[in-house]
Amino acid sequence: MSVAPQPADSLQRAVDLLAAGAWQQAHEIVQKHDSPLAAWLHGIVHIQEGDLKNAEGWYRRAERPFPGAAAVQDEIASARRAVEAAAAS
Repeated sequence: MSVAPQPADSLQRAVDLLAAGAWQQAHEIVQKHDSPLAAWLHGIVHIQEGDLKNAEGWYRRAERPFPGAAAVQDEIASARRAVEAAAAS
């Protein structure tokens, strides 16, 4: 019997994929979630994709300032810490 992945587990997988540059696969995961954290990850997906207007919209949904494309690696690192904190709680 398999256990369905918990939201924090799948968001952790999405962060791992983003760190690897696999934004398409990360997108498949984050679009299934409805939380500010998932919206932030969704924004990072679209930064990596190069669709900055779409990324800005997801950052608004996450209630986070849009950092611009140059900050994507810092955003991934910050998002990883946030996902780990969510998983620990």
